[in-house]
Amino acid sequence: MQNKVLIIDKVHPLITSELTKAGYVCEEFPGYGRAEYEQIIPEYRGVIIRSGIKLDRAFLELATRLEFIGRVGAGMENVDVAFAGSRGIRCLNSPEGNRDAVGEHATGLLLALMNNIVRADGQVRQGKWIREGNRGTEIKGKTIGIVGYGNMGSAFAARLRGFDTEVISYDKYKSGYSDGNTRETDMDELFERCDVISFHVPLTEETTFLADDAYLGRFRKPIRLLNTSRGKVVKTSALVNALQSGRVLGAALDVLEYEDTSFEQIASGDSPELNYLKMAGNVILTPHIAGWTHESAVKLASFLVQKILKKQ
Repeated sequence: MQNKVLIIDKVHPLITSELTKAGYVCEEFPGYGRAEYEQIIPEYRGVIIRSGIKLDRAFLELATRLEFIGRVGAGMENVDVAFAGSRGIRCLNSPEGNRDAVGEHATGLLLALMNNIVRADGQVRQGKWIREGNRGTEIKGKTIGIVGYGNMGSAFAARLRGFDTEVISYDKYKSGYSDGNTRETDMDELFERCDVISFHVPLTEETTFLADDAYLGRFRKPIRLLNTSRGKVVKTSALVNALQSGRVLGAALDVLEYEDTSFEQIASGDSPELNYLKMAGNVILTPHIAGWTHESAVKLASFLVQKILKKQ
């Protein structure tokens, strides 16, 4: 049988061209759903995905020839990695490809949040010239806490070097990573000292609704909150409570609890918490685009292909 690769989601053409050069036959079936993919998956040695469908145990049990899963991006929450590994299937992703984009976007969100840029822009467009009400707060001299110091967290820290701020970070699964950009510490110090908290963790059972009422209530002083990781890391109702009480001074969210699994839309239900975020002047929302640049599209594909071809 041919060395066939099934491409489930829309990906950069570099992936198809490079895998074809390496001897693979790449096939795509726009419009297929899970049921159709289950019918054909036994034919394939590899599968390339983004977030369109979940490769759970039931799906992988049908993938009798599968040797690798390539995730264009960072998060692997839609793949049963443990079960895939037990069947000898390599699970590959490419967080290196969009770490620069995420680091830059998080920095932009922080600057916009601290200086009321989005709110002020909207006011000026409405003919309002409000200076005192939009007086900003400098990043210099503040303590910024990063939760999760992998590709994304470290990229954000690197971009904060020029602001003369203290960056401290906590990562449950890493140690010994203090460098010129951050000082490794524990969550207790982040709760005690942070002026800003930024989340850069994958979505797992441990991190789902990590930032709940109890978590946000542990910060000693009011904070500003950034989330460019996954929407369900922050419980929206808890964030709204903290914004209303003043425990969170402002929030910048590139991701929302209400996103569907493909990240292409959010739930259309009438959520009072979501409506609050939409109306709040101290909240900035972007549509899951932190890692979504023209450059990252190429780099995500390139890094993933390199990993696939490294061990054919």
